[in-house]
Amino acid sequence: MIIFHGSDHIIRRPEYHAGRRNNDYGYGFYCTLFEDMAKEWSVGAGRSGYCNRYRFDTTGLTTLNLNEYPILTWLAVLLENRVFHLNSPLAREACNYLRNEFCIDYGSYDIIKGYRADDSYFSFAQDFLNGTISVSQLAASMKLGDLGEQIVLKSRQSFDRIEYLDSEEVDSRIWYPRRKARDDAARREYYSVDKMRYVKGDIYITRIIDEEMKRNDERLQ
Repeated sequence: MIIFHGSDHIIRRPEYHAGRRNNDYGYGFYCTLFEDMAKEWSVGAGRSGYCNRYRFDTTGLTTLNLNEYPILTWLAVLLENRVFHLNSPLAREACNYLRNEFCIDYGSYDIIKGYRADDSYFSFAQDFLNGTISVSQLAASMKLGDLGEQIVLKSRQSFDRIEYLDSEEVDSRIWYPRRKARDDAARREYYSVDKMRYVKGDIYITRIIDEEMKRNDERLQ
């Protein structure tokens, strides 16, 4: 397959176990199948970047697709790696409970696929931990704004299978407004009254903890 990586510099040889430990799924090389998405991720406000293109041979590699699991599995993996501001006793208890009961062994896979916790997705997850939104609302929010799915190379074997093709300079004056517009659209939909109102009978984090629900609970599927 052809994959893309957005960065502030050209990366001809991705380095195994480099980058930041507190990325969504820990150390890894974070890519996407969508060129436009990589271009948006490569830029910042007033900072241009590069869209790096690679050929990636996945033959024989193991893949964990987190989008095939209930949303709380994705969140539990995120809690293992990202830094959340847990400002309430409920949020701290929720973090511990989800990590203990919903996380899976993701470290043994060569590749991980899943949502990218951009600014909006990250804030939606924090709202769930604080008891503001339900499981179903969290799952629905992950589809707002089409904020993107990422492919993450995790193992040495996967890094051996990636081949650099070329890079394209990305102008922040064009691509940062597109990135911001996508994020703003997700937030507008999220805060709409119809989608985010309290729904009687929905499952919130307090109920999950009180009733000691587990990862395979049918009510959470």
